[in-house]
Amino acid sequence: MAGLEEAGSEEPGRSGPRLSRRLETLSGSGIRRFFDIMASMEDVISLSIGEPDFVTPWPIRDAAIRSIEAGHTHYTSNYGLMELREQLAGHLDRLYGLRYDPTNELLITSGVSEALDVAMRAIVDPGDEVILPDPSYVAYGPAISLAGGAPVAVRTVASEGFALSYAAVADAVTEKTRALLLGFPANPTGAVMPPEALARIAQLAVDRDLVVISDEIYDRLVYGVEHVPIATLPGMKERTFTLGGFSKDYAMTGWRIGYLGAPARLLEGVMKIHQYVMMSAPTAAQYAAIEALRSGEEHVVMMREEYDRRRRLMVQGFNAVGLPCVEPHGAFYAFPSIAGTGMDDETFAERLLLEERVAVVPGSAFGPGGAGHVRACYATSYEDIEKALERIGRFLQSGSSGK
Repeated sequence: MAGLEEAGSEEPGRSGPRLSRRLETLSGSGIRRFFDIMASMEDVISLSIGEPDFVTPWPIRDAAIRSIEAGHTHYTSNYGLMELREQLAGHLDRLYGLRYDPTNELLITSGVSEALDVAMRAIVDPGDEVILPDPSYVAYGPAISLAGGAPVAVRTVASEGFALSYAAVADAVTEKTRALLLGFPANPTGAVMPPEALARIAQLAVDRDLVVISDEIYDRLVYGVEHVPIATLPGMKERTFTLGGFSKDYAMTGWRIGYLGAPARLLEGVMKIHQYVMMSAPTAAQYAAIEALRSGEEHVVMMREEYDRRRRLMVQGFNAVGLPCVEPHGAFYAFPSIAGTGMDDETFAERLLLEERVAVVPGSAFGPGGAGHVRACYATSYEDIEKALERIGRFLQSGSSGK
C-alpha cells in the first residue's frame, strides 16, 4: 500500500510541467484587475470597456442568420469568402484609393488580434526589434515578444497630441530594427497621425527598409480630421501590412472578423501561419461582414456622430473639473492627465472606482508613457457620461486627492 501511495507523489526536485520561458517575462493585462473589482460592485458607471455600446445593426445580424438557415456552416477558403474579399477591396478603394487584389492580397482573419499575431510571426526573427508607440494598445508589446522580437517603445506626449514623432522614431532605429508597428487612430489616446508627420515616417521606413504593420481598426471613427492609411503613401504598399476589421466601425466585436491586406508575396507567408492556427474566419461572421459593407454605411455615420457628441461632452467635462485633456480626434477614448491630483494613475483609478463607482483604466496599463493619465471610453450613453463626470467632480472636490 505504501508503494501505491508514493506512486502519485512528485519526484524530489520536480514541480511538474513548466510553461514556456517566454511567458516568464510576459506580464498580464493591467486592465483585468479593475474589471475583476468592478464585477463585484453595483451601480458602477463603466468608462473602461473599449467596445461599442451599440448592438450590431439588424441587417448585418439578419444576414448571418440567413446564412446559417441556408446551411452555410462549413469552412470557407483559408483566405475567406471571395465575395467578402471583393466587397472589401472595393470598399478600401472607394474610401482611400488603396487597391488590393482580392484573390491574393486580402486575408479575412478572426479579428484584428489574429491579423496582428500572424503578421508579426511572419516577419519577426528572434532578436529583431520592432518600434511601437508608447502608450499604445496593451496587446502590441506582447505580440512582438511572443513572436520572438524585442519591443522598442517610442514615447508620445500630450503636447504633441500623442502623435508619433519622426525624430523619436529615427533615433530608435538600429541595425536590429525590423519593423514599425503603428496603431492610429490610437487606443488609448484617441490620437490620429497628421498626414505630414505620417509621410515623414513613411519615408524613413523606405530609407531604412522597414516593414510597417498598421492597425487601422478605428479608421472610420475620426472627428474633424482625415485618416490616411500609410499604405497609400509613396513606396509603402509593398512594405505594409494593413490591419482592419468590423468590430469598432460596425459594432461587431463579438463576431471576431477582421482582415489583413498586403502584397501577395508577403500575404503568402502569412497564409502559412493562418492556415494552421485558424483555418478560416467564422463563416456566419463573414456573411455578416458582406452585409456590413453592402448596407452598413448609414449605421457607421450614425454611430460616429453619436460618438462625436459624447466625445465633446467628455473632453469639456474633464477640462472643467481640472483634469487636462488633449482633444482626441479618433477612436472613442479620452486620455486626461491626473498628475495634478497628487495620485498615481493606479491609485486614482482604484479610489475613483471604490469611492464613486466610476471605472476608468490607469494609463500605465498601456505603457510607461501612459503614467499620470487614465483612459476613459465614451462608447457609453451620453447620460452615463454626464453622471460619471458629476461623480468625478465630486471625487476631486471631496479632498480624496489629498488623502
